[in-house]
Amino acid sequence: MSLPKVVLGGGLFASLLAAPPAEARFGKRSDSHEASKPVHEATAIGSDEDDDSKQDDENKNRSSKSKRTTVSSTDDSFEFSSSASSDVGAALVGALIELMFRGMGEAIANTGTHHGHDLNAPDAQPERNSLRHAVPFSFRAGLLVSPVRGGTGLDFDVGWDAQRFGADLRVSRLAGRGEGSTSRDTRTLGEMHVTYSPLVREELRLRVEAGVSTLDAPGAIYVAPSLGLSVDACLLGPLDVEGRLQMTPGPYQQVDARAGLALHLGGLMLRGGVRYLTLDSEVAPLGLALGFAPEFGAGFVF
Repeated sequence: MSLPKVVLGGGLFASLLAAPPAEARFGKRSDSHEASKPVHEATAIGSDEDDDSKQDDENKNRSSKSKRTTVSSTDDSFEFSSSASSDVGAALVGALIELMFRGMGEAIANTGTHHGHDLNAPDAQPERNSLRHAVPFSFRAGLLVSPVRGGTGLDFDVGWDAQRFGADLRVSRLAGRGEGSTSRDTRTLGEMHVTYSPLVREELRLRVEAGVSTLDAPGAIYVAPSLGLSVDACLLGPLDVEGRLQMTPGPYQQVDARAGLALHLGGLMLRGGVRYLTLDSEVAPLGLALGFAPEFGAGFVF
């Protein structure tokens, strides 16, 4: 063998020994970055592991979708239930208010002292509500307003009557305004009377009253004896005529007289008439023209 051939064969043999071992990968070139990436283990096509992984992915997707759907459904149902409960609450409150006013109206219409006898049974024993002014016990309360020239008058009364004895309590508020004054000058009058009815009939009750009267003036409070006389009489059906006179002889002088009509609508009573009130000039409100004045109001009698 010639020398050139020997040198060439030795170089080829040395290069084969120095070359790195070849990787058994087909179709790809070796990349140093791919060594750090996780390699999915190869599985046979149609194997159980591949089916399980797909099933897990589908379950995860379904669970996420169901969570989103559940949250939205809960919000909608909460809004619906809150609005429905508010509507039900409003309906219940309205029904209770309507029932209360209806019950009050029926109670007022079916009570009172002015229902009269049963025309179909004139010989029957009269009921309590048919005795009118002769009922064994009655309670009354009322409010009267009197627009007096130069001011106003407000009168509240409450009282009760047994067969003969009773009581009558009254509070009157007078307010006047003097010339050039921006503030009101007020007086509060009070009466506490014990009553005795010497005449009691179905169509009539006459009372004699006695007690004390009070006057609250700026810087002074007066207490004085008081006498009175009052009458209630049936005029026509549920229409009554009322009259009252009250006097305080001293230490301050007061005369309070009134007359009017009262319409009984079951337990409700509508009233209107005229009032005459006079006081000493020393205790009278400034700017209030005392004397005759109309008055009107309402009350209850049971």
